Amino acid sequence: MSIIQNIRDKGAWIIFTIIVIALVAFVLQDGIGKQGNTMVSELGTVNGVSISKTDFEEKLEIQVQNYASQGVKREQLIGFLWNQEVDRALFMTEEKKLGISVGAKELSDVLFGTESPFKQEFTDPNTGEFKVNDAKQAIAQVKKSKNQEQINQIEKMYIEPSIENRLRNKYQALIVKGVQVPTWMIQKQYNESNSIANINIVGIPYASISDSAIKVTDDEVATYIKENPAAYQVEEASKSINFVGFSAAPTSTDSNTVLNTVSALKADFQAAQDPAIFLNKAGSDLPYYNSYISLKSLQVPNKEAIIAAGVGNTYGPYVDGKNYTIAKVIGVKQWPDSASVRHILIATAGQNGQIIRDDSAAKKLIDSIKSAIAGGVSFDEMVLKYSDDAGSKEKGGKYEMFPQAQMVGPFNDFSFDNSVGSKGVVKTDFGYHYIEVLKQTPRSPAYKIAYLSKSILPSSETIGAVSAAAAAFASASKDAKSFNQEAVKLNKQTFPASGIKPMDFEIAGIGESRTLVRWVFEKDLNAVSEPFEVGDSYYVAIITGEEKVGLASVASVKPQIEGILRDQKKALQIKQNFKGSTIEEIAASAKTIIQPADSINFNYSTIPGIGNEPKLVGAAFNKAFLNKPSAPIAGNAGVFVISVKSQGAKAATQDLASFEADLINRTRSVIYRTNIALKKVAKIQDNRTKVY
Repeated sequence: MSIIQNIRDKGAWIIFTIIVIALVAFVLQDGIGKQGNTMVSELGTVNGVSISKTDFEEKLEIQVQNYASQGVKREQLIGFLWNQEVDRALFMTEEKKLGISVGAKELSDVLFGTESPFKQEFTDPNTGEFKVNDAKQAIAQVKKSKNQEQINQIEKMYIEPSIENRLRNKYQALIVKGVQVPTWMIQKQYNESNSIANINIVGIPYASISDSAIKVTDDEVATYIKENPAAYQVEEASKSINFVGFSAAPTSTDSNTVLNTVSALKADFQAAQDPAIFLNKAGSDLPYYNSYISLKSLQVPNKEAIIAAGVGNTYGPYVDGKNYTIAKVIGVKQWPDSASVRHILIATAGQNGQIIRDDSAAKKLIDSIKSAIAGGVSFDEMVLKYSDDAGSKEKGGKYEMFPQAQMVGPFNDFSFDNSVGSKGVVKTDFGYHYIEVLKQTPRSPAYKIAYLSKSILPSSETIGAVSAAAAAFASASKDAKSFNQEAVKLNKQTFPASGIKPMDFEIAGIGESRTLVRWVFEKDLNAVSEPFEVGDSYYVAIITGEEKVGLASVASVKPQIEGILRDQKKALQIKQNFKGSTIEEIAASAKTIIQPADSINFNYSTIPGIGNEPKLVGAAFNKAFLNKPSAPIAGNAGVFVISVKSQGAKAATQDLASFEADLINRTRSVIYRTNIALKKVAKIQDNRTKVY
């Protein structure tokens, strides 16, 4: 629930809620800082503009909460937020240089106009009308309270982002409007877009010469890189490693030990009167779900056999993923598969456990609401006025046709255990709910099942033996030669992982291992690591390569350049096969045929039957080749000679005015990537590796 929603619905509670948020942020900040260097206060600078670690982490925690439901990891958001903050600093500098600002009247228009950040909280769900006066009164209430903590939160979460968005829009509009295209260029490109040519082609593919017959040296690759430096720039440093893995997965002995442990508990589990108490005492690795679920919704192996055992009986042990499990059917009921309800929540606690209101006050309020509705007051009116559930408030408190086990226990049980039309008060961990059951699917058997489950884990002996073997390997591996020799001795395969960046959290083939990435960038070439534990394995790595910012190394780009240089050498050989003064003579000398290609368009680089060959398309519109053969052209797939049969124009499909508008819009759209250009010339200091 947002700050402004709290202001409107709860008044004084906003002060308390914001203080709690601030305290939570402080605690989180403290915990986060301990992951890295707590002395680093500046996460980085952009052209001298500081990116505060404290501010960054506050924003990061907000992003984590926003994306939690989508399964996005905190580590993924660090890079996203960093780029966002760098862009923000870059544009702020440019906006300041240009004198772009947002005045008081303009800010008021932004806050309470069509771009208002308060629209979600102050829009009538029934009419869709944005209640401007309500929003203004809420902000006035904040100012009147003179609570600086509260005012700062509003500034940071609503006003500052609105100002930044308006400044960014003004900056981009200023740049975009300054981009024009000369009339001569428009006319030229318009003519070219309608130009067509008909040609004859004689070609010999590079594939006619075996790759093995052409050698490319490292010196040739190095020369090519120096001649084409712009194409082979390394923007961010990276390193490469080789690694060997030592699996500490459970052995067959470990598995049998767990199986015997679970089997020994089966009789007691069968006899237990209270499954919750028994499972808690036995230490089951699966929590007890004290409710019912249909056979269709049950997502466990052997479910038909479990049900067939009957109420009060057990089935198993059986393997369920990485566990040995025994199931016991506790009970059966006739329940619908799905249900629709509407409810009003009077919260006592928020999503993060923060206290919203006293339990007795919440109970008193929900009872009053129940009485009011019984007396004829509209349910919808009570939802809008009192409900603390933002997820359903704008839908009249409704949750439509949700399946079993989706809602918290007491809410779920009331929705499925009672018939359509039932109403009542239910207490959950979030507070008190007044619920009305609206709709249900037909009823069918639903089962309450308890699971005694133990994870199949490696024993301490297994872990000790594997970690000792990994440590011995690391100790014996002093350099690349001994690393490979020791791997061969142990019949271990070495695996490569390249392109590892300083802020990576995962390594291909290993998985999530920030500690190993940090080690890679703390050590030099040929350093051998101690064993790193990742999942159920230990890994030993050696640093095999390094790419520094600047011109790429020969080793890193040789695979892509080698093919280019090989084709260049092939082209020199192939050109010797083209002899003659006419296209027919050249085809005969090359021992190939003439391929016609008609209606080639200047704007398209693909030639039917040949492929993507922009050099040939360009040559097709050279008047020097009308009825004359061109010089040999080294293209993408081979070497070609063309002769132009005719050049002309096709009927225009677009008038000049609309073509001009499209061309200008396409040209201007590139301006929206100005952050890329600004980054290239910016002085950016990144201290993230000292913190994360």
